[in-house]
Amino acid sequence: MEASMSPTTSISFSDSLLVKKRVKLPSWNRRLASISPPRAVAFAQSVILIRKPSVKVLCSQKREIPVVEGRCIDEIYDALAERLAPTAAIASNPNLKHIVGLAGPPGAGKSTLASEVARRVNKLWPQKASSIDSQVKPPDVAIVVPMDGFHLYRSQLDEMENPEEAHARRGAPWTFNPALLLSCLQTLKAQGSVYVPSFDHGIGDPVEDDIFVSLQHKVVIVEGNYLLLEDGVWKEISSIFDEKWFIEVDIDTSMQRVLKRHISTGKPPDIAQWRIDYNDRPNAELIIKSKKNADLVIKSVDF
Repeated sequence: MEASMSPTTSISFSDSLLVKKRVKLPSWNRRLASISPPRAVAFAQSVILIRKPSVKVLCSQKREIPVVEGRCIDEIYDALAERLAPTAAIASNPNLKHIVGLAGPPGAGKSTLASEVARRVNKLWPQKASSIDSQVKPPDVAIVVPMDGFHLYRSQLDEMENPEEAHARRGAPWTFNPALLLSCLQTLKAQGSVYVPSFDHGIGDPVEDDIFVSLQHKVVIVEGNYLLLEDGVWKEISSIFDEKWFIEVDIDTSMQRVLKRHISTGKPPDIAQWRIDYNDRPNAELIIKSKKNADLVIKSVDF
């Protein structure tokens, strides 16, 4: 599979160790084909250190943004978990968090990828933290914070100048509360723990203080559509992340997934298609433009 960036260098992984442009990496990050976290190593150089036989990385010559691919989605989950597990293992400061911003258009698979990677990090954690008593089940160190919890309430949409338009466009950037998300992330950075809202799809509104990110959590994956935008508060949110990931997917494929999702929730096919054309696709086109702000691009694979 070829990446969308050009020109690129394509590297297929084998069991042997391949190196392309050496840079100094932390000693724990020797298994994953990637670059070091963006605040540790400048993007002027790139590294490909491989022991994963089936993962591919494509590196743009214009800007060093690795593109991760796999033969199946589980390989990608495993590779990303391996990337994050050492981060959790070396985190000795009780307040220290490694916060990942995971963005992508609707239908890209953000929620599934975030939950699967977090689950695998928690499974790997006992192997990385050798000091843990083998008889004691260690606490989870990875947690997911969905951006869905930061939707505006339906009552807030009702109070807008054009309530009908606001409800029809729910899911657009201006139907979220990015200031609240920024405040939660700043509290997390400063204090090491925070309560954040979830989203109840049954009632269609956020649930306040429903998710607790505690001191024990070392890896926090924040997933949502607009996390890498460059406008206003969104840019401040993006600056907090230690790593910025973007799931790349063909827009027609993602819209087909969203269409099936709409229909599965009871929307008639014609209404579901109208929502795609009026709201979901324009949102997706905006989100795709933010891919350039990512540190790591993940090629979507059919589940």
